[in-house]
Amino acid sequence: MATVKTTWAVDPTHSEVQFKVKHLVISTVTGSFKSFDASAETEGDSFEGATVKFSADINSIDTNMEQRDGHLKSADFFDAENFPTLSFVSTSFTLKGDDEYVVTGDLTMRGVTKSVTLAATYGGQMVDFYGNTKVGFEISGKINRKDFGLNWAAVTEAGGIVVSDEVKLHINIQLVKQA
Repeated sequence: MATVKTTWAVDPTHSEVQFKVKHLVISTVTGSFKSFDASAETEGDSFEGATVKFSADINSIDTNMEQRDGHLKSADFFDAENFPTLSFVSTSFTLKGDDEYVVTGDLTMRGVTKSVTLAATYGGQMVDFYGNTKVGFEISGKINRKDFGLNWAAVTEAGGIVVSDEVKLHINIQLVKQA
């Protein structure tokens, strides 16, 4: 008997997509995408081997400073005019421990696609007040922005690097089982 395919859709009101970048090597700037979409397809309710898709609207970037957001959207970084969407499609979703998964997939930014591997911690499954079955994941990882053509760099007069190449990703996602 074949296992039933289950589709899960993001609950954007209970999800967040953040990134952290070192500034001047002494502090960290946190940003987020305010507009994004995510879905998963599983065999039954098990996420082992799930297919995950994610996309974010570059124009929804928010670092709590309008001028910096504008610079990030410019051709110096994301080039939102020509590449308005960041996307990820998983190629594997593997259980590594009790609630620990390794997610590998193709991340596309600024027209460049590279394979990335992220850690995902399963937060559990719960039925909400309205009878919807929900699951939660906390996803983290690191990428090098220059791998995706986000090459802008500057050095201070004292020789300090303005923006690090390493970007930390931190995503809390809640998915809703679709009927």
